[in-house]
Amino acid sequence: MVNTNTIKGAVKETVGKGKAAVGRAIGDVGLQAEGKAERTEGKLQKTAGKAVDAASSALRKTR
Repeated sequence: MVNTNTIKGAVKETVGKGKAAVGRAIGDVGLQAEGKAERTEGKLQKTAGKAVDAASSALRKTR
């Protein structure tokens, strides 16, 4: 089962990537920076979700 943080992080990463691209395209440095920050936050959240998944899986295997 996939942890919700994995999914939410992937969505946040994708939205951030889009914001950064739009910011670059229209020359909006603020939007570009916001997109990069959101993308990074999404990557971290996705990684945390994967870690929880791995830990849960390992615990199930030991039972």
